Amino acid sequence: MPHKKLVSFAKTLGLKLTDAQADRLLAYARCVWEKKDFLNLTSAQSLEEILLRHICDGMVAAAWIAKKHPEALQVADAGAGCGYIGMTLAVCLPQVQVTLIESLERRCKFMNWAAMQSNIGNVQIKNVRLGQGTHFQFDVLTERAMGPLVQIGPLCLSALKPGGIFLAFQGEQAPSWGKGTVEEYTLPWDDKTRHLVSYKKDENGTRI
Repeated sequence: MPHKKLVSFAKTLGLKLTDAQADRLLAYARCVWEKKDFLNLTSAQSLEEILLRHICDGMVAAAWIAKKHPEALQVADAGAGCGYIGMTLAVCLPQVQVTLIESLERRCKFMNWAAMQSNIGNVQIKNVRLGQGTHFQFDVLTERAMGPLVQIGPLCLSALKPGGIFLAFQGEQAPSWGKGTVEEYTLPWDDKTRHLVSYKKDENGTRI
């Protein structure tokens, strides 16, 4: 049933998701569920919650990129955690190279293992903290739950090339930083209204 719900939700987003892609997402979700307590990966209480709340969040970002920035080839997820957003982007956008940036080594080891178990090849895991000594130039960077936008927004923008896009998940809370474009969406997990905010880095390196 969760498999069918993923495919159905993808259709509502205008995102093409094959059965093989849905299988990889399900395999990854099972990896998270298997290791979640041992590695303290997530607070999700069921496999269905992992799929219909967290992975579907990633599908929202994938659909946004596919529609509005289809030329993007280098995409990253900052503060990747156990990989919910980044792994989903990689599966849904197979033509894109996805970098998952995470400061905790145990989570990075998990993501490398989960990617192999789930046959997700277009990912690389970076065990670094964003803004500390590593220079990135991504086309698109996503972020979910790293902290207040006023603090992490400038860091995320600094990892983009000029013209790049920063996508921030804001949950139910309306954004309070910058001049981003706000889009509302809902997930199959519940009926709460959530927000995805996009910021464009201009040619001079400032946000639009």
